[in-house]
Amino acid sequence: MGRTRIVITGLGGLCSIGANAGEIWQSMREGRCGLKPLTLDRRDLKTNVGGEIAHIDDSSIDPRHRPAMGRFSVLAALSAAEAAAHAQLDVAALDARRIGAVVGVAVWGADAVDDSYRDVFLEGKKRAHILTVPRAMPGAAAAQVSLTLGLKGPVFGVTSACSSSNHALSAAVDQIRLGRADIMLAGGADTPMQYGILKAWEAMRVLARDACRPFSEDRDGLVLADGAGMVVIESLEHARARGAPILAEIIGCGLSADASDIVSPTVEGPASAIRACLDDAGISGDEVDYINAHGTATRANDRIEVQAIRSVFGDHAKRLSVSSTKSMHGHCLGASGAIELIACVNAIREGLVPPTMGYTKFDPDCDLDVTPNEARLRTVDVALSNSFAFGGMNAVVALRRLS
Repeated sequence: MGRTRIVITGLGGLCSIGANAGEIWQSMREGRCGLKPLTLDRRDLKTNVGGEIAHIDDSSIDPRHRPAMGRFSVLAALSAAEAAAHAQLDVAALDARRIGAVVGVAVWGADAVDDSYRDVFLEGKKRAHILTVPRAMPGAAAAQVSLTLGLKGPVFGVTSACSSSNHALSAAVDQIRLGRADIMLAGGADTPMQYGILKAWEAMRVLARDACRPFSEDRDGLVLADGAGMVVIESLEHARARGAPILAEIIGCGLSADASDIVSPTVEGPASAIRACLDDAGISGDEVDYINAHGTATRANDRIEVQAIRSVFGDHAKRLSVSSTKSMHGHCLGASGAIELIACVNAIREGLVPPTMGYTKFDPDCDLDVTPNEARLRTVDVALSNSFAFGGMNAVVALRRLS
């Protein structure tokens, strides 16, 4: 008996380029950028660009739950509800004990932490808000997805910096293959557009001055952004039995660690994760058509990712389509992989590779086809999503058109 086949049956998302997964994909198709001058209280911040979400409609959230929800939990819950609706998932008609959620988070509910500091240190209050902990804890996003949808199966958070979404998806796949659940929601949520988080990242000197330009020779750093993305996954057999829409098949997950440096990546770690993903999928590198790159637009990360791709794919690397959609939606940290999964699923479904925007100048260290500035029509049967994080925590996911 073969391994259980896992498929994606629903998508949800919310970020600076769209209020739902459909809008996000349309923006990617058209090369629309959501990275703009900041409107939040900048005080002494040097950076003035980010992926803010102009408006969040949280009217659908149960008012009993809303007071205990930080901003990242709101984004996760809204994206999960959208994904569930897209998957035609009626939890009440199923066994809720067999439905769970894994949500990746790189940071925490930074808005709740910033608010508590402001209350205590600036306004002289004697105590923080009573709900600061449930608003801020990293596992809150997963808990609030469970509360919103009534999920009673395996529910937990995953945190591995910028690889959190792909690790969450991998963990969710495992829950189904281990027989612990029939359906899982998986993805990520993060809201780094807060003063404290921006100030911390600014200190690392990796933030761009004005734009995110992955793989372009004049790139100068990443751009942070708020966002969330969620997918519904289940076995192919289960999806067909309930008549669910089947969007793509998850054929492989590859995980690795650099075990080298907390912030400086290696070539070997990412390459190992890509190889592990191909091995898990049971495919050769020549079968891959598109890679949604980690593509942060820092000098070192882009160069090392290209080296890793070349080391794995050899001559086939020149035939790959590669792009970084972070050039449009920014680096949503723990949510990035989930938002980028929207790109991979739709690239397969529509035969269109989304562009790397902001590309102005060829860099000989990044000499792949990075799909500069315009989407390209291309048959995509297999797509990879790369996520490489601080701490050398790497996670790569492979999707395929269902055959």
